[in-house]
Amino acid sequence: MDFQLQHTDPKSNARAGLITTDHGQIETPVFMPVGTVGSVKAVHMSELKDDIGAQIILGNTYHLYLRPGLEILQQAGGLHKFNSWDKPILTDSGGFQVFSLAENRKLTEAGAEFRSHIDGSKHFFSPEKAVDIQRIIGADIMMAFDECTPGDADYAYAKKSLNLTELWLDRCITRFNETEGAYGYRQTLFPIVQGCVYPDLRRRAAENVAEKGADGNAIGGLAVGEPTEKMYEMVELVNGILPKDKPRYLMGVGKPENLLEAIERGVDMFDCIMPTRNGRNGQIFTKNGVLNMRNEKWKNDFSPIEADGASFVDTLYSKAYLRHLINVNEILGLQIASVHNLAFYVWLVQEARKHIIAGDFSVWKPKMIENVTRRL
Repeated sequence: MDFQLQHTDPKSNARAGLITTDHGQIETPVFMPVGTVGSVKAVHMSELKDDIGAQIILGNTYHLYLRPGLEILQQAGGLHKFNSWDKPILTDSGGFQVFSLAENRKLTEAGAEFRSHIDGSKHFFSPEKAVDIQRIIGADIMMAFDECTPGDADYAYAKKSLNLTELWLDRCITRFNETEGAYGYRQTLFPIVQGCVYPDLRRRAAENVAEKGADGNAIGGLAVGEPTEKMYEMVELVNGILPKDKPRYLMGVGKPENLLEAIERGVDMFDCIMPTRNGRNGQIFTKNGVLNMRNEKWKNDFSPIEADGASFVDTLYSKAYLRHLINVNEILGLQIASVHNLAFYVWLVQEARKHIIAGDFSVWKPKMIENVTRRL
């Protein structure tokens, strides 16, 4: 994987760059739709590519390992061929899912033992196995196995957790370097900076990750319960240490305003389930604010979802129609909401890129935050 830093905003740390993988190029800043089990919920691959404009999507190591399983993925020739997505794919390592299974897991230096959320069966992920699984999935960008520390963890737990993550990182790098991809194209491995909300731990973690010389680096363990201002503080601290000539990926974040604040602080890559999850619950993000489509006020509003929206669904369907579909639990409503929200997120970061290149990002961003946080 290669990265070219193309522009930097003159009044902030916002950047525009270009990532090149064997499955295509990615213009940054970039938002990556989450395809947990090999699909982005309620969205066709053709919609992702042609209507939403996604440049890269995610796959989830934990879920794909359980279903359909590694044998099926290997027989298919990897996830790209299995789900018919011919652009780049990034996979997480399963660390966050293990974190979310706190009641059914056991962590040791060897790895993480956990029980499946599906049938209760027992499984074990070591750093080496996490790399091996991602080799089989065939992601262009693989993530190192880590422990995602809760946002409210005390210092002693956060330090112990970081020790484990750093031990696992070294083993992930060793395994990655001694193995090759299964399908004839390049894969790369991103380390993950942890450390909770403690500046000295984040600083230590970022310095350790920076020394590894990876093609790109990730910031994990944020947007998991800590105050928003703490998240921004940690992002700023870490990005002051991570190499400027490598992409920076803020994992699992977040609301539209979170993306813009993080871009200002030097983040290049984002993913989050919020556009699709919230869309399925009737929340629509637009350039002028947030709509709750279950509200009575949209019942007879026959204007477009968004008159100058980012997707074909915005002018094709009215607010009244979308409200009706969502209130009667019609599948089409979930699809329309998901396509719209994803297209909006992709549009938002692409607009940020345009303003970074134009040199007026710092003027544009406060106005856009005011717009996207408005309740309509």
